[in-house]
Amino acid sequence: MLMRTDPFREFDRLAQQVLGSNARPVAMPMDAYRSGDDFIVHFDLPGIDPETIELDVERNVLNVRAERRSPAPESAELIVAERPTGSFTRQLFLGETLDTDRIDASYEAGVLTLRIPVAEQAKPRRIQISGGRDHKQIGK
Repeated sequence: MLMRTDPFREFDRLAQQVLGSNARPVAMPMDAYRSGDDFIVHFDLPGIDPETIELDVERNVLNVRAERRSPAPESAELIVAERPTGSFTRQLFLGETLDTDRIDASYEAGVLTLRIPVAEQAKPRRIQISGGRDHKQIGK
């Protein structure tokens, strides 16, 4: 269903701590699971303006991008700034068994939810077996 390759995630986390949040785009935490004929993905994006969320799919690669701006005015003196701001990105490699043409996306309570249907050709199906009197015997 989902192929996850993110070998540099820990390196990115360390680089962000050392260099600050603007060093590279921040990854977003996610959960993914299959429920019936849908593949569900939840991304944590608290405080994100839904207008800044971008989704695109190209050759079974799903790209998610969002941006959080600081709520403080530019002239404000920051005392504590622990919440990450800037670009958040995530890339998922989707299997061929998912119907990427019918992805449904919603954003509620700081969580972006994607529903990706399993493709019809990937769903289990019963194969009819014929035999007995209906078949001609070969070689007689």
